[in-house]
Amino acid sequence: MNAPLLLVPLPGFVQIEPVGRCNLRCRMCPVQYRPHAKPSALLDFDAYCRLLDQFPGLIELHLQGLGEPLMHPRFFDMVRVATQRGLRVSTNTNLTLLTMRRAQEAAQCGLSAISVSIDAATPELFESIRVGARLQRVLRNLDRLVRACTLRGAGAPNVRIVMVLMRRNLDELPRMVALAARFGVDTLFVQRLCHDFAEANLPPAYRSVRAFVEAEALTDADAGWMESTFERAKQAAKRHGVTLRLPRIMPKPASNTLRCDWPWRGAYISYAGEALPCCMIATPDRAKLGNMIRDGVDATWNGAAYSAFRAGLASGNPAEVCKRCALYRGTF
Repeated sequence: MNAPLLLVPLPGFVQIEPVGRCNLRCRMCPVQYRPHAKPSALLDFDAYCRLLDQFPGLIELHLQGLGEPLMHPRFFDMVRVATQRGLRVSTNTNLTLLTMRRAQEAAQCGLSAISVSIDAATPELFESIRVGARLQRVLRNLDRLVRACTLRGAGAPNVRIVMVLMRRNLDELPRMVALAARFGVDTLFVQRLCHDFAEANLPPAYRSVRAFVEAEALTDADAGWMESTFERAKQAAKRHGVTLRLPRIMPKPASNTLRCDWPWRGAYISYAGEALPCCMIATPDRAKLGNMIRDGVDATWNGAAYSAFRAGLASGNPAEVCKRCALYRGTF
């Protein structure tokens, strides 16, 4: 007789993807290869509200996935519905679609935090990474957003810049600190490439992403370069009064403790309702644990697929996609 599954309490943190497509073609992102279940790739608003209803202990909601959230025509309605429930709501954006009116709405809708993706202070370099974007436009929109939040005052979201660090932009880091200060942004969050996309069963369409990541990912051999650059960036942050979050240079030493607790503490739901173990997985074809829109949150969260995935993580022998993750490796 099989032992009963140990039920895991529903989490207080949920990440929901409003849009499954993007207006950019960033070199390290597989969204352009993602098969869409429907042409619009938009999360149905009523389905979104039903998802929220099924997380009674929800405290924090992050509205972002692979796609650009501001492409959803009801994005700010999603924020308002959640904040009216007392939730703390945040988002990430490439900021290419921000008009003056949208900047004011972003400042006033109840968002607690907005993370803006900017990977370089040099236009040519930025545009070689964020294909389809123009740095001048993004910085114009950043200025709009910061001004709108300043006018709003209390209750406006905190704005921070997020930079994905790689070989081609590592030397930009001190300049990025200065850029943040110039636009009145007090936090620069720096992360390394999250995943190498090197698992054996990777779909062929993703190979260009894998090739880019393999060429650009910083490795242990770059430790000295990273250390000296980080030191210069820290000095710049001190001068400018910017809070700088840097990733680890070397992997965190392995231990017998659980390396990742995402599948216990947070849920990730795609625009189509697919449950993924975490935001690092990127696309559902790499690891999918059910569908919360179709089958319900509780049935999926404590279903066989989720339980088996957690068991693998807890045993120290997780799925291949986890072994290649920066968070699991301790370099995030």
